Amino acid sequence: MFLNNYTPQPVLFDLGFAQIHWYGFLITLAGALGFFVFYKLTKKFNLDKNYIFDLSFWIIIWGLIGGRIYYVLQEFNYYFQNPLEIFYIWNGGMGIYGAIVAGVIVVYYFSKKINNNNLLLLNLLAPTLALGQSIGRWGNYFNQELYGLPTNLPWAIPIELANRLPGFENFTHFHPVFLYESLFCFLLAIFLITILIKIKNLKSGYIFIYYIFLYSSWRFFIEFLRIDLQPVFLNLRLAQWVSLFFIILSIIFFFLLHRHNKNAIIKTKELNEFYE
Repeated sequence: MFLNNYTPQPVLFDLGFAQIHWYGFLITLAGALGFFVFYKLTKKFNLDKNYIFDLSFWIIIWGLIGGRIYYVLQEFNYYFQNPLEIFYIWNGGMGIYGAIVAGVIVVYYFSKKINNNNLLLLNLLAPTLALGQSIGRWGNYFNQELYGLPTNLPWAIPIELANRLPGFENFTHFHPVFLYESLFCFLLAIFLITILIKIKNLKSGYIFIYYIFLYSSWRFFIEFLRIDLQPVFLNLRLAQWVSLFFIILSIIFFFLLHRHNKNAIIKTKELNEFYE
């Protein structure tokens, strides 16, 4: 298999005076494609084009900032000793949960500003997040920074000695965790887009909750394969605890929304019966 024998390099183009890294290129591509899908979905609801451009711009900017802050906090000891490297985003290091929180805050702010439905916007944003993750994870591949336990599987990826974590120097091939997550997120994006196209009422907020629940559940279990250093508590990694938090949060919001929508339906029926 190709991945089993190919060793990627982090630099896409070396122009002499500047370098273009695969990670930066793929993050940019993920943002551009995510915006395109988000824009196409919002046209179905006749949302103002200028509003969507403004919203998308700030989601991308604050999503990157939020994702970076989450990762830096996760690796606090390292970045405390190397503070300038906080800004070296081309070397990788983004946390999706930080990007999600930042994105939700931006959507809430913008929806309040123009009195729009924030749950609708979150529904439309969910598949674009999954699609962006699917593409962006390949940046981890070229940086050789997201791999799992050693394995001899045909699709295992080789990791250069300089990029192997302490304790794994004698192993050459590892689980391509980036690939597992990329494929899962791509399928998740297709699943969410399919629901968005077929569902009648997108103002319920369920689509975004599906995204949070499904991705967090996946992330919890895939973390058992990852070997990158993270704080561990009760034999669970930090990312697993954060995933559990989002799983519980999504379940709570699911039942709250379900009760809210059920009450709304009952009130509508009562009004219709009253006027009849």
